[in-house]
Amino acid sequence: MTREEIFEKVKEVLVDALAADDDEVTAEATLEGDLGAESIDYLDIRFKLEQEFDFKIADGELFPDDVGRNSEFVQDGKVTATGIAAMKEKLPHIDFTAFEANPEVGKVSELFTVDTLVSFVENKLAG
Repeated sequence: MTREEIFEKVKEVLVDALAADDDEVTAEATLEGDLGAESIDYLDIRFKLEQEFDFKIADGELFPDDVGRNSEFVQDGKVTATGIAAMKEKLPHIDFTAFEANPEVGKVSELFTVDTLVSFVENKLAG
């Protein structure tokens, strides 16, 4: 599949899972800020991606599952270097460059864009 074909399928998943308008789902759109995803929606997105692309997604493989709860990863409202390293290892499909400049916990959700999902699927399919 081409990246564009993957994008179109991811877009369909997000329109369905989040009841988003088709034109809102752009590559740069963040799942929470722009498309209104809530924590329960991440499970639905994960399930729908598994169905659409016929692969399994392990816990924590697509979205971090313990960053905010691990005191080694977060101190004073910021993700520590250890936390960033752990996220980079678990989430190689994400570009952390901008986040590293200001690693506030509240900004973690901004890492998850439509393009991030496309990169994840692309990596998963490449295998």
